[in-house]
Amino acid sequence: MPDYQKMYLTLIAATEDAINCLVTAQRACEELYLTTSESEHKCKEGE
Repeated sequence: MPDYQKMYLTLIAATEDAINCLVTAQRACEELYLTTSESEHKCKEGE
């Protein structure tokens, strides 16, 4: 019989890792956006 608890815990751990990876990437992008000058924002919005 498959070990469903182990399967579940493995899946949940991998899901949590993936979410944390995405949150880290989002925060890094937000930081890049916040440190970009206002004139660069306006230039890129028009593209």
